[in-house]
Order: sequence, then structure tokens, then C-alpha cells
Amino acid sequence: MKILTVVGARPQFVKAAAVSRQLEKICDEVIVHTGQHYDRNMSAVFFEELNIKKPAYNLGVGSGTHGRQTGEMLIKIEEVIFKEKPDILLVYGDTNSTLAGALAASKLHIPVAHVEAGLRSYNMRMPEEQNRVLTDHISHWLFCPTETAAENLKKESIVEGVDICGDVMLDSVLHFLKLAQSMPEKTAIFGKLGIAPKNYRLATIHRAETTDGGLNTIAEIFSAFEKLPQKVIIPIHPRTRGLAEEALSKYGFKNITLIPPVGYLEMLLLTKNALQVLTDSGGLQKEAWFMEVPCVTLRHETEWVETLRGNWNVLSSLDRDDIYCKAMNTAVDKSARDKMPFGDGNASGRIASVLKLYGERL
Repeated sequence: MKILTVVGARPQFVKAAAVSRQLEKICDEVIVHTGQHYDRNMSAVFFEELNIKKPAYNLGVGSGTHGRQTGEMLIKIEEVIFKEKPDILLVYGDTNSTLAGALAASKLHIPVAHVEAGLRSYNMRMPEEQNRVLTDHISHWLFCPTETAAENLKKESIVEGVDICGDVMLDSVLHFLKLAQSMPEKTAIFGKLGIAPKNYRLATIHRAETTDGGLNTIAEIFSAFEKLPQKVIIPIHPRTRGLAEEALSKYGFKNITLIPPVGYLEMLLLTKNALQVLTDSGGLQKEAWFMEVPCVTLRHETEWVETLRGNWNVLSSLDRDDIYCKAMNTAVDKSARDKMPFGDGNASGRIASVLKLYGERL
């Protein structure tokens, strides 16, 4: 059996690190990197430190408008499918790479496996929501991280091929956090940044809904960060770097430290040891939950509704006063963590088992 895996963005590399370890036991996996994230710190370093097999193809699509980026990926993935003739095409999450891979395969009658199926924010203005909904409706296997995700699919009359397998990102966190904590070259990041565990807050800002507001929106967010009593560390996404540097220069914010994107192992350490996370990322709010770190999500909705239990994750508008109030005044309820909604850390093994059964029938 041959499985063609399409990835293109940093969160997908993390998920692939867990699943590919299991797939190598059952099939020939061919990895295709679309090039959606192309900065070394957002791409190549992940393959190296997570020990992911080097992509057989790097399509080099890079950035661009949604239509241009998705269209170029669709053309190039189709060419790879013609050459490799896979039995299954596997995609992760909700990026343009996800949708392009699923569309290319579906039109050529290659069954699609969607890892992280069923997530819904119910905000169709989000490109991610469009991508995940469309991908789910053309997938053969829908691997859901939670019961909520499966219920979302049921509401859309998708019941065939649905499997509640747990969250593959939990697999990665459990595996790689221990590794990171044992590596002095990784734990050295605290000394480099001059911070101590639980004496800083970690933030990320990159979504289009956040950055499309331009300098005024970034300044509004940074104004809230500036008032917090602990330093705010921001590994800055290439999309946001220019606006962030302009905001610091123009308004003289002193409590914010911008750093280049870091590798996954260092990011795990920064998250685990943060007093709090502030983010518009889908993955980071969930990783914070895994590691029992309170989170403020800078969005009006979240697809990870399970993280909202007990205020471990709270939603905030992009208003400075709302952000500051949520960051300073939200108390968490530890009893809300009694039930683990994301599985037991073996989601990747379950996915491989399901696909192996299909391979045995070929």
C-alpha cells in the first residue's frame, strides 16, 4: 500500500511527526510538502528535529492569494498523483494545502483520509473553516479528535467513515515534551531570553482576521500586552513581523519581546513554562490545554470548544481592555480537567490500524 501525505504548514509537520512513525510500519509513505510555509524556522527545522522523513516532493508554492496558492497546489499535487499512483491520499487540518490535496485526489477517485476532521468554528468567513468543511465532505476516512467533532459531522449528515481516534497533537506533545526537557541545548532558550519559568506570558499572532486590521489592530493588542505585569514573549510569524516591528517602533512598547519563530521542541518548552498563553492559533490553544497552561484566545470563536471548560481557555475580542481583563482576571477550575476529551495519546496508532485494514483488502 502506498499513502501520499500532503503537508505544507508548521502544525501539519507536528501532526505528521506522530502519524508517520506509525505509517512506516504498515505502508510506503510518500510525503509531499507544498511549500505553503517556506521560512526555514517554519519548515525545514521541523523535519530535522522531529525526525520526519524528508519530503519526496517540495512543490515550492510559497505565499500568495488564496486562489493562486490553492490553484498552484492543485495543479502540482495532481501531477504527483499521476506519477506516484497512491492508494490513499492523507491530509491534515484546515490549510490551503489540505483542501488542494483533498480536491486533487477526489477528482481522480483516490480515497482521502482527513486527520483532524469535524472541527467547526461556524464562521465561514475564516479560510480555515471553508477548507475543513469542504475537505470533510469529500473524504473517505474522517479521523475525529473528539466526540464533538464527530457530532458536528453528524449534523451535516456525514456518518460513514467517521472514527473518533483522539488527537494526534496530544501524541506529539507527550512524546516530544519529554525529549525537549532532556536536551540542554533546548532548555537553554530561557537563559538566552532572560526569562524564568512562570514569570512570562507567551503570545502568537498570525491569523488573517487579526493581521488584516493592519497596524491599528496590532497596536490595540500590544497595548493590552504592555500593561501586563510579566514580560510577553512573541515568536513572530513572518506574516506579522512587519506590522509588529512597526508597532514597537511607533508606540515604544517595552514589555514585548519579539523573537524569530522557534522550533517545535523550544516552543513546547516555552508553552509548558509560561504563566499564560495569548494566541489566535488553533493549535497553540490546544497545546496549552494539554500542558495545563491557562490560555486567552484572541478570537470570537474556537473550534476547540473542549478547551473552554473551567476557563482554561477563554475567548477575547481584539479590544485592549477585553484582552487585559481576560488575561488578568480569569481563574481556572482544575476540576474541569477530570475528563480527557482528546484521547489517550495513541491517536496515530488507531489511524494506522484503520488504514492497514484497507491496505489488506487491496
